[in-house]
Amino acid sequence: MAQKMTEAEIEESLKALDGWTLAESRSAITKKFKFKDFCTAWNFMEDAAVEVNRMSHHPEWTNVYNRVEVTLTTHDVGGLSEMDFDLAAIMDEIAASPDIQS
Repeated sequence: MAQKMTEAEIEESLKALDGWTLAESRSAITKKFKFKDFCTAWNFMEDAAVEVNRMSHHPEWTNVYNRVEVTLTTHDVGGLSEMDFDLAAIMDEIAASPDIQS
């Protein structure tokens, strides 16, 4: 089972991610992705969904045209866990992949 991270662990883990920030109103991390068009944003979400299901760790996300806003938290622990940072890194890799960017 996931463990709730300490503030020090969260701060250190955030340093390894690009563009992810702490949510203002709760213990979560968030990022806004911007793609060239709707289809590219949708492809990102489809590819991310495969990893989300594999991890059984589901994001809160919204899509408006070419933008996808993602919020990650671990509800079971009432805050952030390593799973959130692992999924954030995976999403960053997917967003940067040639398949998504082409």
